[in-house]
Amino acid sequence: MKIREYIESGVLESYVLGAASDEEVHELMQLKKQYPEIRDALFELETDLERIAQYMAIAPPPGMLTKIEDEINSLKYREEAVPKLKRRDAGRSKFDRTPGSQFIEVEAESSHMRIHKTWKWVFIAVFALSKIFLIGFIYYFLANRQAQEQIQELKSQLKQYQVAK
Repeated sequence: MKIREYIESGVLESYVLGAASDEEVHELMQLKKQYPEIRDALFELETDLERIAQYMAIAPPPGMLTKIEDEINSLKYREEAVPKLKRRDAGRSKFDRTPGSQFIEVEAESSHMRIHKTWKWVFIAVFALSKIFLIGFIYYFLANRQAQEQIQELKSQLKQYQVAK
């Protein structure tokens, strides 16, 4: 009767799902060796879980294995090719590459960057605001320094007034 309670306690399910603690796993392995009922129940749970996994499995699209193999092969080829390019191109500038190399030469009509018209106005506004804030910072910095000097003057006058009394 105690074995049936242990089987129905949920320990077997947590073990099969990988959520059992180390103590529970150790205890289950000991009981599995001693009691064939626990071993059979555990086998049945594992078999049921495997059937559920097979039933709910989604088959990969056709040709997926070929795509994966091709990607792995291209990665392997890239890893082998990169060190050779570095050794072969050593001492050459980036403009001296041969037309057959793996690099793509890009030529542009202008060296200026084109941006959308709205961003142009945003950049102008940010620039103008930064200048306004800079002027404001300088003004308040100078005003603060002048106020500090006035405070020092007033403190010295107050000390002279108190000494004179």
